[in-house]
Amino acid sequence: MENSQKASTGFTALDDVIQHLRMGDNVVFQVRDIDVYKRFVKSFIEENKVNAKKIIYICFTQNAPLIKTMDEVEVFSVDANNGFEEFCFQIHEKITQEGQDVFYIFDCLSELLDGWATDSMIGNFFKVTCPYLYELNTIAYFATFKNHNSYHSTAVIRDTTQVLFDVFEIEDKTYVHPLKVWDRYTPTLFLPHVMYQDQFLPITNSGDVAALYSQLGEDDENPERDLDYWDRLFIKAGKLLSSSSSTSAEVKERLRQLSLIFLTRDKKILELIFKYFSLQDILSIKSRLIGSGFIGGKAIGMLLARKILTQSAGTWNRILEPHDSFYIGSDVYYSFLVDNNLWKLKLEQRRSPDLYLEKAAYLRDNILKGRFNESIKNKFLRMLEYFGQSPIIVRSSSLLEDGFGNAFPGKYESVFCINQGTLEERYHNFTEAVRKVFASTLSEEALAYREKHGLTKTEEQMALLVQRVSGSNKQNYFFPDLAGVGFSHNMYVWDSQMNPHAGMIRLVLGLGTRAVDRLEGDYARIAALDRPQSMPYDGLRSFKAFSQQKMDVLDIRGNRQECLAIQNLMDQQIDLHQTKIAERDLETEQRMKQLGLNRKESWVFSFNPLFSETDFASTFSKLLRTLETAYNHPVDIEFTVNFKNNGKYRINLLQCRPLQVQGFKDHVESPQEIPPDRILFKSKGHFMGGNISTNIHKVILVEPHAYNQLSQSEKYETARIIGRLNKQIHKETTNVLLLGPGRWGSKIPSLGVPAAFAEINHISILGEIGYHQTGFLPDVSFGTHFFQDMIESEIVYLALFPEKKETIYQLDLLDNFAQISLDIVPEKSNLREALKVYDLVPSQLNLQVISDITKQEIQCFFY
Repeated sequence: MENSQKASTGFTALDDVIQHLRMGDNVVFQVRDIDVYKRFVKSFIEENKVNAKKIIYICFTQNAPLIKTMDEVEVFSVDANNGFEEFCFQIHEKITQEGQDVFYIFDCLSELLDGWATDSMIGNFFKVTCPYLYELNTIAYFATFKNHNSYHSTAVIRDTTQVLFDVFEIEDKTYVHPLKVWDRYTPTLFLPHVMYQDQFLPITNSGDVAALYSQLGEDDENPERDLDYWDRLFIKAGKLLSSSSSTSAEVKERLRQLSLIFLTRDKKILELIFKYFSLQDILSIKSRLIGSGFIGGKAIGMLLARKILTQSAGTWNRILEPHDSFYIGSDVYYSFLVDNNLWKLKLEQRRSPDLYLEKAAYLRDNILKGRFNESIKNKFLRMLEYFGQSPIIVRSSSLLEDGFGNAFPGKYESVFCINQGTLEERYHNFTEAVRKVFASTLSEEALAYREKHGLTKTEEQMALLVQRVSGSNKQNYFFPDLAGVGFSHNMYVWDSQMNPHAGMIRLVLGLGTRAVDRLEGDYARIAALDRPQSMPYDGLRSFKAFSQQKMDVLDIRGNRQECLAIQNLMDQQIDLHQTKIAERDLETEQRMKQLGLNRKESWVFSFNPLFSETDFASTFSKLLRTLETAYNHPVDIEFTVNFKNNGKYRINLLQCRPLQVQGFKDHVESPQEIPPDRILFKSKGHFMGGNISTNIHKVILVEPHAYNQLSQSEKYETARIIGRLNKQIHKETTNVLLLGPGRWGSKIPSLGVPAAFAEINHISILGEIGYHQTGFLPDVSFGTHFFQDMIESEIVYLALFPEKKETIYQLDLLDNFAQISLDIVPEKSNLREALKVYDLVPSQLNLQVISDITKQEIQCFFY
């Protein structure tokens, strides 16, 4: 090797022992005292400061810095408390920027435990950083505290580094024991060497070596070193809890410490945890944790809500179903990426704005092909043995989910595992589900949401919540009797007598998937909890047209999720508790009889008997009020309901999070006299967004009748054009009103314009137009993920029904008072009749939208 590829440790005799450092070497010192490491660092710098291209000190310790101010050394500080990803990213960016042949000094790696509390992540950092340093032909110094880290992390460091020294002092003598020196060998290289004057002399006598290590008094066979530092923290907490001499202050401090490393960093949620959780609660959660790291927002919300309720009154213990969930720690996600050599792709994706989505798609595909290490695999298998053949669901529970500020509604996957077959088959299906959730962190929708909310540089580790699916077997199917979402604040009041603070629920039969998604050709039941019998569709059509016709179930025999017609299940004599939640449809039964069709009974699942004959509405109102009071903030929940043999019901609380609410403005006075020929539209009810008064600068209109005549491909093209228009909107300066037929966000063009939320997220006011004759009908689906997105984006929603007598609908006025843009749609295209864009000319009349919650009135007019 050429001399240019060699470097000195700063000790000539040590250089002779190891045949010099070589460019590319990562050098790790196992020390008992940080001052010992400092001496080796100082000598290394003094020897190389003249000839080195550059020396950089990577500082991340919370203790005194390793190196005091030196002109020859650049200090690069990184905050490990920002999380593993951001820590690695900043260091890799610095290394990339500096290029080849640079010398690096790192703080002691063991000190990362102060922020990360887990050895496994230190090992992961070393595995992804050291090979990159080697590629760039650098020399990097690291240290660890001897016997401080687990055997596993020590083994990872040993396997990855090129040079590993064990350094210790006895009776004022310094000893260096080379444990690994890659690609170099001498007969005495791997013996301990004593530093004597300016020499490092090998200790060759076996008795002297044995005596030397006996003087250290180290117990290298300590069984606790088989455990991660993480596990040792919880073992100490258990001993503290069982000790008769422990004080309440000690217990409280340990609860605080453990909460910060694996529950949450959200200060508001932490306040609730400290109020409602005990140290025993923390240890119980840990007993069901796989891996290490945070359990994520969704898991915390579920656990916290249950504790709030059970501590508020004894009655909730009788009403709530117990749970036996497992939690997959957020560190498992990063370990999975590192183990499958995907970390480099992750960093490339972050640092490539122009190819951000393209690289995300590539990384997403590779995540779906990854494998889990043996340790995690064995823990997954034990969990699956525990659940047996009970269906389970793998739910995202990322660090940022379900906290104050961002809900990430529907952005990440939740995957049902029907959980049938052999253990090996169940493991295959389960890990496939886990990979799908991991991959969903890189979906276009999730990335767009993070970018919109300024979270692209915020660590978003994916933890997982694994829950037993609530419900029971009914012949070949498994499902809960009811499922739904609830809101302590009703932002879609359609009746002036309703109290928004009473809350509302959105209820379905079967799996809750139909409660959180906008249903294609089907409807969930919305109920205001203070007036549950009031329908939001009064006067439009009979309620039957807006009732649920299909339900989602798990097919046990087919090992898959199914969407089935409710009537088909009833024809199979499956009990859906229809007498408790539905009303007989005698008219349909009579018609079927006249047609000679064999159907014993027909039911409309209105849920009216549930509201009129039980305390269901008042129970949920009380539940939501209790949680809102504890959170000191409106909340939303997900739940299931199962009926017992005695007719009573039990609630399984699956999720709870702070509700993202639009701020209600003061009452807005409508102009007393608006000329009829200046009113674009006026409607009673069917809007969401509170009291508003805003000017409109642009109107995008998809005309329902013209849209109805388009081909399917043209309807999809309409959605894509709207998406391109959406990207051009600067919401801070331009208020845009978007009106279109039926349901926005529908995947079926026959139900509405199939635009994804990311294609309309810059809109200020979104309107759905309903015509019976075209088949386009709005879905008043407050409570779905789509509506949650609108709330967070502060988009006002309204539904217009031109066929209703009290509705004023004069969109043709736009042709008189606004300027139409023609260049957005190709000439001679059918789309020109269906899609129109109107720019309001400031020098002419202004367009204003005003809504009044008290009057339940919204109107748009020129003035």
